[in-house]
Amino acid sequence: MATPQAGGPVLSPLPGPGPAGGAAGAGGDGGGAALMYSQLLQQLVGERRQPRPLSPAALGGFPAPGKSEEQKMVERVMESCGFKAALACVGGLVLGGAFGIFTAGIDTNVGFDPKDPLKTPTAREVLKDMGQRGMSYAKNFAIVGAMFSCTECIIESYRGKSDWKNSVLSGCVTGGAIGFRAGLKAGTLGCAGFAAFSAVIDYYLR
Repeated sequence: MATPQAGGPVLSPLPGPGPAGGAAGAGGDGGGAALMYSQLLQQLVGERRQPRPLSPAALGGFPAPGKSEEQKMVERVMESCGFKAALACVGGLVLGGAFGIFTAGIDTNVGFDPKDPLKTPTAREVLKDMGQRGMSYAKNFAIVGAMFSCTECIIESYRGKSDWKNSVLSGCVTGGAIGFRAGLKAGTLGCAGFAAFSAVIDYYLR
């Protein structure tokens, strides 16, 4: 038993692995217990400490059930490039149609016959022209949206990164593919224009 110090508690050494749980074995004075204690500290707070995964139940929540094969298949489909391209195509179709009808609604020349500009157009002719313009815009927006989304997904899968370069490269590819139908110069300008537009949109979205 250690002697008490002035103003301090009485400390006693931990018993070592001696016979009958009594005094320490050969070497004495609790060397084995101190060694075990130091190893325990190494496992808890030392360099050998390893983080333990926390389950939702340990944090007071409910454990999340495992995903079924159907759920995994749905997630794979939704993350595929084909699904993203189809979704962008539908979104471009709706957005382009709405934009075409809006621009036709504020255009004062809608419904007029170029051969007879003095003739007042009927409501049916105005609606027909608005529908044709809306359909034209819808097809163009759908094609551009599908091309851009599919190209960006492919580039992102190839690079393994999600950053601004993906949108810029996909914008360049989309603009160049559309512009090359009118020649090399138009394709180059389309690539540069779409890439710059994609960079601006990505900057504000991020």
